[in-house]
Amino acid sequence: MSEPAKPGILDRLRARFGWFDHAMRANDRYEESKGNFFAAGLTYYTIFALFPLLMVSFSVGGFLLSRRPDVLTGIDSKVKAAVPGALGQQVVEIMNSAIASRASVGVIGLAVAAWVGLNWIGNLRVALSEMWRQGEGSPGFTGYVRTKFSDLVTMVTSFVGILATLGLSTLATAAPMDKVLGWLGIHNAPVLDAIIRGGSLLVSLLVSWMVFTWMIARLPREPVRFASAIRAALLAAIGFELFKLVASIYLKSVLRSPAGATFGPVLGLMVFAYITARLLLFATAWAATSTENLQAAPVEPPEPAVITTRVHLREDLNVRQALTAAAVGAIGALGLSRLVRRNKG
Repeated sequence: MSEPAKPGILDRLRARFGWFDHAMRANDRYEESKGNFFAAGLTYYTIFALFPLLMVSFSVGGFLLSRRPDVLTGIDSKVKAAVPGALGQQVVEIMNSAIASRASVGVIGLAVAAWVGLNWIGNLRVALSEMWRQGEGSPGFTGYVRTKFSDLVTMVTSFVGILATLGLSTLATAAPMDKVLGWLGIHNAPVLDAIIRGGSLLVSLLVSWMVFTWMIARLPREPVRFASAIRAALLAAIGFELFKLVASIYLKSVLRSPAGATFGPVLGLMVFAYITARLLLFATAWAATSTENLQAAPVEPPEPAVITTRVHLREDLNVRQALTAAAVGAIGALGLSRLVRRNKG
């Protein structure tokens, strides 16, 4: 009699540590729901949104420069000094034409940014719903309009929240705090420097926690448990803060070379968007696979059985059956002929 197979090391770890079993369940849900595929799609829309945002930035800069002709004149002179000759004049003319068409550039940029942002939020909603294993619904025209309006509000608030947490992280890690305090008239205050940096990190963590909680709990098609979303969002916020710290170190090392200054920010932004999307989706899978959210799937009753009688006709006969049929036919014919003769006699 063979002995039963012993459990593997992963099975023993999952049986011993509850948090490890939860992490494995979340990873399985993430893989089954195509988390990497959705993260790549969200990264595409994030990079695509840069172009309309740059258009809006140019438009805002154009409005500001149009009211400061002295600053514009100084920029023109610096451009001509840096790029002499006809090329410098062409750069100045392009800049002046962009400032002249600042209104149309801003309107087009805002329209495209809104369209790209709504697509980004829509794909994020689908991805989060897949992590919760929620089916597709048909909200109708009224529900569709309400959803798009909610997506627009979520897009603006998420954008503001992400900018706020990035700015706070920059203030805490990369900003020259002595210069910031010098502008406020405060000098030689190392304790205050540490307090401001620590407070900035804490506020950044809280803002990230709030944004991720809202996304995990309210962006899926159907409302979910808020307590589970809060715990999962805290996990995502801590990972997000650690990743921003690593990203700041990466940018400092990359921007030192000309090639790194050219391609480093774009590659860094792509990696940043992809890792952030993966963190959010994995945290959602963590919330969806928590103990209170794991419910036994209902077993549907089997379909009614249908009994169908089938008649199978065999058209071909083997040799034995053919000889038997011929013998029976011959005996029947012989008996019939004798009976006919007796009747005649």
